[in-house]
Amino acid sequence: MSIVKLAVKRPVAIAMFTAAILLFGMVSLSRLSVNLLPELSYPTLTIRTDYEGAAPAELEQLVSKPVEEAVGVVKGVKSVKSISRAGQSDVVLQFAWGTDMDFASLEVREKLDILQLPLDVDKPRLLKFNPSMDPVMKLGLSLTPDALSSDPRLAAEQMKTLRLFAEEQIKRKLESVEGVASVRLGGGLENEIQVLVDPRKASQLGVSMSTIITRLQEENVNAAGGRLDDGTQAFLVRTLNEFESLKDIENVYISRFEGKNVQLKDVASVSNLYKERDAVTRFNGTEGTEIAIYKEGDANSVDVATRVLTEIDALSGALPAQYHLETIYNQSTFIKQAIDDVKTSAMIGGLLAMLVIYLFLRDFRTTLIISVSIPVSVIATFNLMYGNDISLNIMSLGGIALAVGLLVDNSIVVLENIDRHRKLTNGNKALAAERGTEEVTGAIIASTLTTMAVFVPLIFVEGIAGQLFRDQAMTVSFALAASLVVALTLIPALAARSRRTEPAHTEIFSQPVVPSSAHPALRGLKAILTFPFRLLFIYLPQALITVIFTLWKALSVCFGVLFRPLTALVAAGFSLMEKGYDKAIRGALSQRAMVLVIALAITASSVLLLPRLGMELIPKLTQGEFYVEVTLPAGTRVQHTDALLARLAEVTNARAGVERSYSLAGTGSLLSAAPGQGGDHWGQLNVVMKPGAGTDDMEEVKTAMRQFLSSQAGVQSQFGEPELFSFAAPLQIQLQGYDLNQLQQYSRAIMSKLEQNRRFTDITTTLQAGNPELKIAFNNAALARLDLDAKQVSDVVAAQVGGKVATQYSMDDRKVDILVRNQLQQRDNVNDVSQIIVNPDSDFPVPLSAVADVFMSTGPSEITREDQQRVVLINANLAYGDLAEAVEEAQAALASIRFPLSLKAVVAGQSEDMQESFASLQFALALAVFMVYLVMASQFESLLHPLLILFAVPLAGAGSVFGLWLTDTHISVVVFIGLIMLCGIVVNNAIVLIDRINQLRAAGMEKNAAIIDAGKSRLRPIVMTTLTTILGLLPMAIGFGDGAEVRTPMAVTVISGLTFATLLTLVLIPVLYSLFDTKEFAARPALSEEENGERTYG
Repeated sequence: MSIVKLAVKRPVAIAMFTAAILLFGMVSLSRLSVNLLPELSYPTLTIRTDYEGAAPAELEQLVSKPVEEAVGVVKGVKSVKSISRAGQSDVVLQFAWGTDMDFASLEVREKLDILQLPLDVDKPRLLKFNPSMDPVMKLGLSLTPDALSSDPRLAAEQMKTLRLFAEEQIKRKLESVEGVASVRLGGGLENEIQVLVDPRKASQLGVSMSTIITRLQEENVNAAGGRLDDGTQAFLVRTLNEFESLKDIENVYISRFEGKNVQLKDVASVSNLYKERDAVTRFNGTEGTEIAIYKEGDANSVDVATRVLTEIDALSGALPAQYHLETIYNQSTFIKQAIDDVKTSAMIGGLLAMLVIYLFLRDFRTTLIISVSIPVSVIATFNLMYGNDISLNIMSLGGIALAVGLLVDNSIVVLENIDRHRKLTNGNKALAAERGTEEVTGAIIASTLTTMAVFVPLIFVEGIAGQLFRDQAMTVSFALAASLVVALTLIPALAARSRRTEPAHTEIFSQPVVPSSAHPALRGLKAILTFPFRLLFIYLPQALITVIFTLWKALSVCFGVLFRPLTALVAAGFSLMEKGYDKAIRGALSQRAMVLVIALAITASSVLLLPRLGMELIPKLTQGEFYVEVTLPAGTRVQHTDALLARLAEVTNARAGVERSYSLAGTGSLLSAAPGQGGDHWGQLNVVMKPGAGTDDMEEVKTAMRQFLSSQAGVQSQFGEPELFSFAAPLQIQLQGYDLNQLQQYSRAIMSKLEQNRRFTDITTTLQAGNPELKIAFNNAALARLDLDAKQVSDVVAAQVGGKVATQYSMDDRKVDILVRNQLQQRDNVNDVSQIIVNPDSDFPVPLSAVADVFMSTGPSEITREDQQRVVLINANLAYGDLAEAVEEAQAALASIRFPLSLKAVVAGQSEDMQESFASLQFALALAVFMVYLVMASQFESLLHPLLILFAVPLAGAGSVFGLWLTDTHISVVVFIGLIMLCGIVVNNAIVLIDRINQLRAAGMEKNAAIIDAGKSRLRPIVMTTLTTILGLLPMAIGFGDGAEVRTPMAVTVISGLTFATLLTLVLIPVLYSLFDTKEFAARPALSEEENGERTYG
């Protein structure tokens, strides 16, 4: 028994199956994770290594080069890039798209584990770039303005207390929230016990820095001493000598001098201070501590944020009066709004599609049956999404919204054919449902497959497009497959049981409960006993059916009255269209050459229009915020960077439309995998606009900020908006070479050329003015005479200037570092460093100046390498225009500069990603057309007819180009995906025409007569299915709501292409058929009315 027969003969089973699908679908929906975007695994790993106090040149030789050589052999690595800046090395590995990044991470870790780096270099950290790993929320804890102290010392204590409160009271509570993976703190001041040594006293008492460090390590010990068995009792033995107070540290005996014990307090002071600042965070200009909240990998972002906000509300009530806790970033707000907007677009599109059906069919019952396919197919899709681990995001929901207009096509075809068979079978609804559905089963399966087939090539797409649109392709395919099942099961089941007359419920009410032949008393008793059951199982259900039917009739009448003028107008308009089309198709068949010339001219004009469209990788996703990165002269302390950002925040917050701002000066604990951020001289100010603020308001704020920054000497700035898909600036020029002086000279020349072009703005370079350095050049002969070596002296200098963590002090339940270093007044200038005693254990102390030259110099602020060569990166934003034009002008600027043979300049940045993605998508587009051809050739058992149908594809492409040009939309990855979708949709109308022509010719009709008759008979279903698709996409094309930038170009592409192709397909395809199809059909008897009836599919 076929599935159609089963559906018609067993409607209850189909109803239960549908109910189960709906139930499981709702359960699946409740368990789907909610994110902004699909999980993107960007093929990049960053190896970050800290080497405190090391200069860029030193880091390049001791860290960056060895790491490059170690990991450069990892399988799948396309390029290796390193950035060496003061105190930090970043080595960035770029892998081929499609690489298993988890496996690649393991292999990289293996290489790093066997790598030998200097002992005082921190362990390398491996960072991944994945937007889903960004914080889901950021909080700012600060003091109220009236609580801030003007005394620097008191202010420092306040910042220490603030950071401690954030760690102990807020961080711990938030980490216990379900779905929260970790909470990280930034800014504020961290506790540190500092042992500040007086080098003169230490020298007089014969105490070296290494001795102090060793003694502190030896004395701060709690250790297990084993177990003591005493008869029947066992005792654990413990040695207790950990420091319990600062006095314990001061009283440590560190040596003996002239027979007396020397304590630490004799040569040093012990203080509870704070670590040197490496980052300062401010919220609306007020310094505070940033609290970043990261969710678990598979957790629902919106649910996690909701639970966190609930916990924050509870915490806010218990906050000290002088503290202020605010949310500075909440990703879930944008996610909820964007997803709600996609849902709204899908619902509006579905309602518009239903309206089209009603206006054409003018029957409420039929419209409702067809419309059932939309919610059932969508809810069924949730099951498949859950099974394939697809989250609810703007791409997957966008796929459902795209499919809404297509979901009713199969149902329209099935129900229209059932209605035709009902007339032929004298109202036998079951037989009509069975025959009508089976007749078009093969057709709608083939039609659905042509639409689904175009998504198969997306698995071959490399770059960000492949990962970004995978979820969308899968959800569209799932929805279409579900709609096919609905059309073959639920629709015939409903059609077989539907009725236009009132139900004969009166007979049920009048049926006797007890046979009339029974005794009157027995009948009365049985009536009384069975009344509750009859009330529950007969009367109430029948009453409910009556109410529902009455409401149904009332609603149907209301619809009829409400839309009667509109339906009449549509009917009149379609009647005119039929008459006009009859004349058009007859004229086209008589003027075939002219039709072909016009079609070719239109297609050619669209090709000429292509260069004017402009290109971009991915449309910018506006989230109502932006940022500016500032880079001060190398060597600037973090406090000065913070002061500049604080003044910039004042300028920013004074502008209308700005809701809040928050800044970060210095890298600090920033764990971003983006390699371009770092150093005390770097900072970033994030600006969040008020709801409702437009692009013009944002540009006004940026203009005010640029005016302020342009007045600050030596400050570079670059504006941007949150990027989800790429590290690189829109335009990036790589200048490769080795000589740093030469690189600096020509990088300035390139910047000068770019500055002359108003298209480029926020131009920055990675090679800045020299970084101030204090260099120590050893005299090897002097070292040899004193029996010293460079390593030994270097360690002494490093310990006394930079300090060294000797051990840790237990404060409450926290571990605080104990840092040993010289007093500040003994290490704050060149002369102090020159007087460092290099042989503290000797009876004859020797200063550093006796064995080395100590002098001020400059070195590179940052050294960038790519594929074992030094490079300088010049980054720029675009003030206007598209990326493709900008690349051409940048290449022209480079061509005007004569570079020496030792240098090479290339244009990189987002243009590289764009070229790679576009190349893959062009291949996917061609493969999609081929897949459609394969499906159609299999359906028609012909090689010619699919080729004729494929002429609709270039027409659709031409229509899309015109639509993009009219709406000023750039060609992007999103547009390419729309074109791929269009290949599967646009051919359906041509399939309808040619299939009907073949049917009529097989029945013996002359070719031109068959073409005209098929065009007229297929006009109505073609217009209906086209309008349902277009109106289903219309809300997305309008582009309202958050995240619309990613959806609108695709909808515009499909709507304009489908509209244009449909209008021309109705004329061009018949002309092409009449020209190229020379096959003769064997004459046979005329078809019966039933055999010659309409057969449509979309």
